[in-house]
Amino acid sequence: MRCVEQIFRKPIDTVQAKLSRVHDAGEMAEHKALVVDDEENISFLVASALRAAGMEVEVAASGKSGLEAAERFRPDVVVLDVMLPDMDGFAVLQLLRQRGLLMPVLFLSAKTDTTDRVRGLTAGGDDYITKPFSLEELVARVHVALRRSGQEVPQAQLAVADLVLDDEAHLVMRAGDVVQLTPTEYKLCRLLMTNAGRVLTREQILDHVWNYDFDGESAIVETFISSLRKKIDHVEPRLVETVRGVGYTLRPPR
Repeated sequence: MRCVEQIFRKPIDTVQAKLSRVHDAGEMAEHKALVVDDEENISFLVASALRAAGMEVEVAASGKSGLEAAERFRPDVVVLDVMLPDMDGFAVLQLLRQRGLLMPVLFLSAKTDTTDRVRGLTAGGDDYITKPFSLEELVARVHVALRRSGQEVPQAQLAVADLVLDDEAHLVMRAGDVVQLTPTEYKLCRLLMTNAGRVLTREQILDHVWNYDFDGESAIVETFISSLRKKIDHVEPRLVETVRGVGYTLRPPR
């Protein structure tokens, strides 16, 4: 069995520490997921991340047991390893489709060759994720697959006090006036509004707005928070708050 550190992009202690906050800035509704992977450490961590994202999860360690679980459990999404002990993931997908199970399937693979990726997608897979990968990325891509399949309807409009964000129009308004935001400011505003009342750490904001691991200075977060404040908090009540030593929150007025 390969070392878990070779599968994930971060040291295992960092991965485990982050499991508790994978869902902090997520929007995933409750669904059922099936994880099919013969490496116990991998399936445990992937299943834990999906559970932290609000999903009911079952795990299988072979293609045969995965097919049996899929028919019994009827998952909304399947995370499927390509290299299984009894059959490959492509064969499992083919059998799922033959049995009328049409849920999204995301392949996990240590193979990074373009040929394998193309094979997985042309076989009917909804995504192909190569190892190493981050748990946050996996959860996000499961979320996208569910949304594309029509099982998850994104919330088109968010509102906190008189601050309104409309995803369909890609528009933000405060007190009835349109607020001009850059794409990054828009993502930051949406993250804060989705988690209104919750305190988000700088690391959480970096993970979900910039979508990559950022181990350097976190000044970029302060810069964008300051810019967002100038644009949406020019009127009362002020909504963006700094929680000293912790992070930031968009606090609805009491």
